[in-house]
Formats: sequence, C-alpha cells, structure tokens
Amino acid sequence: MRTLSMVVFSSLVAFAVACGEGTTGGGAESAGGAQHPLIGSPAPNFSINTANGKGKISLDSLKGKVVLVDFWATWCEPCKKSFPKLQDLYTKYQASGLEIIGISEDDDNQGIADFGQAHGSKFPLGWDDGKSIAGQWKPPNMPSSFLVDKSGIVRFAHLGYHDGDEAEVEKELKSLL
Repeated sequence: MRTLSMVVFSSLVAFAVACGEGTTGGGAESAGGAQHPLIGSPAPNFSINTANGKGKISLDSLKGKVVLVDFWATWCEPCKKSFPKLQDLYTKYQASGLEIIGISEDDDNQGIADFGQAHGSKFPLGWDDGKSIAGQWKPPNMPSSFLVDKSGIVRFAHLGYHDGDEAEVEKELKSLL
C-alpha cells in the first residue's frame, strides 16, 4: 500500500509540474510556493504605452510604491478570472501605494482595451510588442504576477491563477505596504 501511495503521489506531482502548477526551477521561493529567478533581485525596468488610455508608464517611475506586474493574454481563461480580483486589490490598496500594471503577451494589440473593460480593470494595460519585457521577466505561464517592493526588488511571484489565490497576494501585498 505504501508503494502504491508513493506512485500515486509521484504521478500527481509529475502531472502538476507538466501543467504549469509546480515550481519553475531555479530562483528563490515565493511565499505562495512559486519559484522564479527574479525573486530577491531588482525588477527589470520597462517603459510601455498603455492600451487603455493611461499614457506611458515605466517601472522606474513607480519607485516608492508597491507594484504588481501581471503578465496576461486575451486568450487566457485564468486571466479572465484573475482580472476582477486584481481590480478589487487595486481599488482597495491604490491609496496606500499599490500600482498594478497588466502586460499583454498577445501577438498583436487588438482587443487589449476591450478585454480590460470587459473584465473590469481600471489599472494600466500595455502590450509587450515583440515580447521584450517578457524576455527579461520570463513569465512561465499566463497569468504570471510579480510583486515588486518600494525599492524595486521582486519579492513574490504567482504563476498561474486559481480561485482564492488573491488572498495570498493580498497578504503578501500588505506585508510590503
């Protein structure tokens, strides 16, 4: 029986990793259990034009604030679920110093503003034309969210989204504000 339990456990772990639910290998571990090489390192700067009328935004311009950088795509089903939760956090903590930047990894910029509007986001949404920002941040799946502290260090990563993940993000966020 013990051997069967070990086989079942090993199979479940292998399945979770194959589906992007496990660790990504390398890097420090986030409180949410996600591993990523950027955790504990300075966040790569970027400057991006927004697709939803928020102008141009750069990460460096937000030093002194806690920033959630969310990599997403219009075709991503979990992104559709996470966006309203991100907006709730944005509404609740923006006055305390939270900024959220959604970075679309779509192949073109069609539908980005419509997606944001349909899913209730008021935070800036930009398109990573050529995927140069993703090339520096290396999000392993969609969505991938990174919490950057006030001094510009990546402190937490959330890779993927499941209902209830926002509670862990909120806990981490509050620890940085």
